Amino acid sequence: MNEFAERLLDWFDVHGRHDLPWQRPRSPYRVWVSEIMLQQTRVETVIPYFQTFIQRFPGVGQLAVASLDDVLHLWSGLGYYARARNMHHAARVVVEEHGGELPADRAALERLPGIGRSTAAAILAQAHGQREAILDGNARRVLARHAAVEGWAGSTSVQRRLWEIAESRLPDRRMADYTQAMMDLGATLCTRGRAACSRCPVASDCQALAQGRVAELPTSRSPKVLPVRTRWAAMVLAPEGVYLERRAAAGIWGGLYSLPEASEAPALRDAILSRWTSAREVRQDPDDRIDHVFSHYRLDLRILRFRLPAAGCGIMEGDGAIWYNTRLPVRVGLPAPVARFLEDQGNNE
Repeated sequence: MNEFAERLLDWFDVHGRHDLPWQRPRSPYRVWVSEIMLQQTRVETVIPYFQTFIQRFPGVGQLAVASLDDVLHLWSGLGYYARARNMHHAARVVVEEHGGELPADRAALERLPGIGRSTAAAILAQAHGQREAILDGNARRVLARHAAVEGWAGSTSVQRRLWEIAESRLPDRRMADYTQAMMDLGATLCTRGRAACSRCPVASDCQALAQGRVAELPTSRSPKVLPVRTRWAAMVLAPEGVYLERRAAAGIWGGLYSLPEASEAPALRDAILSRWTSAREVRQDPDDRIDHVFSHYRLDLRILRFRLPAAGCGIMEGDGAIWYNTRLPVRVGLPAPVARFLEDQGNNE
């Protein structure tokens, strides 16, 4: 075994995380669910979502036959909802094409929706002990610092170099532990901010530490100012609840239920008042807005309020619309910022 892997495993035996819920038992399905949830999300945030998700969908078969609404409902608040849609789709492919068992082959795994090279490798290494390298955010940071790799880690050339390094340092055994150790080292010691180099098991030959460049490696992408996108949403309130529409499958908050939107207030107002002639617009409060940051822009969602009289709904619920009552919520997926806004409004009614 190479010295890097040996030191890392010795550290993991004492300081690593051994009681994460997806480790007991460490099945391909449980590892897959955890890896998808952990993409761009902290372990502490994922744990309660994972536990609830596994309780509801203990295996790929149960996930495959579930409705997308049920899946998105349990994902609400975790963000990056394309992950949930892809997982649901992939579960159906696994049942239809792989007999209900996740394939134990990296190429076959990578053909499933939402599974890339690193995720496939993590599943194989942790669930099957296969000798596969991962390159998630934590592993990239550890390797970029230890080998003093220059350049932004998202670029093709730097990615290629990091994959070469990752594969060269794999141990011949204990692949599940080694993979977890790489994740743990990046999450607990070799962090983005204050790296705890004095406690790092591989600090003695870390090139970034030797060169005094831990804070600058890996190289950050050039910062960009996020543009602000202003949109308008309608909160149509009736005795039955708040009117919500299912968003298109593609795009931001795809497949979730949310307030009807438009790019301009007059167009939205006309659409609501033409649909419900008995609707009465309520004076807008300056605080009636949702401010949310996505990776590429900041959303400034301004809310128009409307009230309907009893029996004024006019249209029945269908596949694309519901009347949502915060006191008796239905099991559908809602964007977390919208869910918080509705909850606040429900408490103030």
